[in-house]
Amino acid sequence: MTSWLVARRHADGSASAWNLANALTLLRVLLVPLMAALLLVDGGQDEGWRLAAALAFAVAIATDKVDGEVARRHDLVTDFGKLVDPIADKALVGTALVLLSVLGELPWWITVLVLGREVGVTLLRLVVIRWGVIPASRGGKLKTVLQSLAIALYLLPTPDALAGWKPGLALGVMLLAVVVTVVTGADYVVSAVRLRREGRREQAARERAAGRAVGPLADEAVERGRRGPGPGTAADGSAGEPRGGPHA
Repeated sequence: MTSWLVARRHADGSASAWNLANALTLLRVLLVPLMAALLLVDGGQDEGWRLAAALAFAVAIATDKVDGEVARRHDLVTDFGKLVDPIADKALVGTALVLLSVLGELPWWITVLVLGREVGVTLLRLVVIRWGVIPASRGGKLKTVLQSLAIALYLLPTPDALAGWKPGLALGVMLLAVVVTVVTGADYVVSAVRLRREGRREQAARERAAGRAVGPLADEAVERGRRGPGPGTAADGSAGEPRGGPHA
């Protein structure tokens, strides 16, 4: 792909924020209010608008996969993308969960638990950022897949022929997503504690190494101070003239 959205770079060779990967991320951000508006038409009861909301959600989820692939394949990873991409993901999922709860289709405790976990993990990452970055786990990716599938099932209109089992299927997938959400959240806490402990241990080791390097020099300076200025040395420690001066 050779369009300027992919190829444009700064003078130092780094990728410009104006690239295809970030454009897809921004598209996902714009799809969030669109999905919300479509879902709320006629109180969420119009099957056509619900189908449109589900399609908007599906396109947004697809951009999450595509923008990452494009960024890695064409070396388009930027600070803008690192910041906005996770925000777009959380905004999309969070908006869908909240609106489904507002419409009375999803229990509020599920929405609060999932969003609380996302906020908690984000804050946890910020707390331990000085020690390192907590990488995304496979469990976290599974959590995202299950959440997306469950939300899509909730968003899709329910034909009369499926009215008997579709709500139960959607709730079952969502409960499975909640279990994975809680387990991966606990795993992030363990990883953060381990990362902080290892970081503090490495910092202490560096400080001890620096102390050992400076120690001998400091001891030598203290010993010179105890002996006082040597011959040919002024009282302030600087080199002085021989006793008697130059005309002795």
